[in-house]
Amino acid sequence: MYMLSEFSTPPLEFLEMFLAYYSSWRPMITFKRIIMKRSTEKFSGVPYLMSLFNCLFSAWYGLPFVSPNNTLLTVLASIGGALEAIYVLIFLIFAPKKEKFKISGILFLVLSIFSIVALVSVLKLNGDKRKLLCGLAFAITCIMMFGAPLTVMRQVIKSKSVEYMPFFLSLSIFNSSTSWAIYGLLGKDPFIIVPNSIGSLLACVQLILYAIYRDSKKKLDIETALEKPQIEIQKNMETYTL
Repeated sequence: MYMLSEFSTPPLEFLEMFLAYYSSWRPMITFKRIIMKRSTEKFSGVPYLMSLFNCLFSAWYGLPFVSPNNTLLTVLASIGGALEAIYVLIFLIFAPKKEKFKISGILFLVLSIFSIVALVSVLKLNGDKRKLLCGLAFAITCIMMFGAPLTVMRQVIKSKSVEYMPFFLSLSIFNSSTSWAIYGLLGKDPFIIVPNSIGSLLACVQLILYAIYRDSKKKLDIETALEKPQIEIQKNMETYTL
């Protein structure tokens, strides 16, 4: 058995666990598509790398010798980290050469930074200083994780299509980050409150974008379908004239 935060309540603990599992399993739909098509298409691997980065520091920050009474964070982050590692591996297998090189480089950087921070916190720091370093690392990577979809959001605005920004993934991120922000408020932990509040805001923006552009692809398909017969008629008339 693991010790839950003394400030948390059973309903909130259950909600956090459910949303954490839901957020981690949602990408399976995307990766099923990647495996079936044997291509990463226009999907970005950066959000999954940033999620892995955050899971590593989340699990580390929740350890009893770093941040007491946050073991729930370690348990959920460890499971999430294992799943994110699988997603990154699948992405590397099916990504084009250029993207594969890019993701491999970022992965090496992620693991190197985590290893350095973890070693410094254990060998050189203790008490509040250790919690401060690990808490800052956790908060920064959390913000990076929530900020990673900004590239996808830019793509949505540019293409006017939400094909590569799944609705339920954005919704689960919003729900999960909001519940963790509440968890942080109950425990008065700024390292949990601040990044998850930012995450809620960014996820909310994604949902707004989805609402704006969700029908754009359908409209484009209809316009294309309407234009096609006209083009064919024009070609036939030109052929007849000749």
